[in-house]
Amino acid sequence: MSRGSFVFTPTALRSLQLDEEMLERDRFKRQLVSHRFSGYTLNRGVRDRPTSRPSAALPPAVCHDLVIQNALYTGDLEAMQRFFPRGSTANFIIEPQGGDMRWVARGEGKRQGLWSLTYEQELTTPLHITAGRGFADCLRLLLQRGASVDLAPGGTTALHEACESCQPECTKLLLTHGANANAVSEDGLMPLHMCTSPESLECAKYLLQFGAAINGRSIEEDDTPLHIAARNGLPEHIELYLHYGAAVDKQNDVGLTPLNAACSQPQELQDLQRYFKVCQLLLEAGADVSTMDQEKHSPLHMACKNVNADIVDLLLENGACVNNMGYGEAPMHNILKAVCYKISHKPERVVRALLNHGSIRVWPGALPTVLKHCCGSPQTIEVLLNAYSKLRVTDTWVESVSPEIFKHQEFYESVFALAQTPRSLQHLARCRIRTFLDTSIHKVVPKLNLPTFLKNYLLLDFRGYVH
Repeated sequence: MSRGSFVFTPTALRSLQLDEEMLERDRFKRQLVSHRFSGYTLNRGVRDRPTSRPSAALPPAVCHDLVIQNALYTGDLEAMQRFFPRGSTANFIIEPQGGDMRWVARGEGKRQGLWSLTYEQELTTPLHITAGRGFADCLRLLLQRGASVDLAPGGTTALHEACESCQPECTKLLLTHGANANAVSEDGLMPLHMCTSPESLECAKYLLQFGAAINGRSIEEDDTPLHIAARNGLPEHIELYLHYGAAVDKQNDVGLTPLNAACSQPQELQDLQRYFKVCQLLLEAGADVSTMDQEKHSPLHMACKNVNADIVDLLLENGACVNNMGYGEAPMHNILKAVCYKISHKPERVVRALLNHGSIRVWPGALPTVLKHCCGSPQTIEVLLNAYSKLRVTDTWVESVSPEIFKHQEFYESVFALAQTPRSLQHLARCRIRTFLDTSIHKVVPKLNLPTFLKNYLLLDFRGYVH
């Protein structure tokens, strides 16, 4: 097959037929587009920055040439060298044309791919295309040919694009050619705000080396880069930003500090340790463990809601108040509402930690409701019930436990047996000691001259039954 030809598969043909209506709409919209080049850069400060490239002062042209566009999208350096010989300029804007065929690169080296119709109406530049795809050699050529480094026809600069796509070599190239490390996008984000994944760490390092504002705020949410890193669970970014003097307790527009942001972010099982490390670094840097957001939720409320037991332990060790009320809800309420959704996160560890730090208990009359929603986690139920010296077990309790929880039948039979049997003397002694120690249980018990199994018993260790 010749270099300039391609084959339409049946799938591609069906796709083209389905796209016909969209193309018509795009052609109509394109007729309404008017280009005002003075508005392509992000703000007046960026437009007025001095530059050593004479060609940058010229208004950019608009390129509709698909041959040039596809050379950019495939990173074809040889073609680029032909299109832009020495003495030429590469300072132009690309307006994607709805219905044009474009090469979508896939696979290693970006030389494999397929031809696809384009619908994007956002304007872009050669720098955006090459920087976002990691074509460093092509990017270097374009910069040498006078491409305007801070041009942003679609609302973001090429530097934003490189950081969002985690392309450190392209990020460095743009910065060394004068890109504004603090350019603000149309959405109010600086390049450092675009570093949202572990792979973007090197980009963040280059940005800071070239003067990126470590405490720069996003316009809409008032987030700092530390908020972004915390929300995305990026411990290495956190460490880097703290080294550069990031403010650890700044609040955004809804009152979240970076610590609050980390604790409030939904976390899958594989994410728990990353977020724990983030919180650990923030607390070591002096983060306030008790700051509440606008909804009166503390980091402990949020960590309980997301059932991250390690973070809950960490917050409690650093003085988090176990009974802070946020609009009528304590941390214990948050964990009990999440148990049935997060059984794999070991919610029983959170409930145990809260009780051992003096948390309020569930009103006894509400225990059947708790049993109904949390019966999938028998260890959680065990810890809760062992915080009471007396229980009034009724038929309502039996009806609250789903028949589907057959694998935990032995445990629940021990619970239902309490309807006819009082709690054991050993358990009553435990309750008496716990009542006496009150909120000091977690501090005093480990220091007692007792066998380990008795200490664990006092701290509501799990046994798989109640007695």
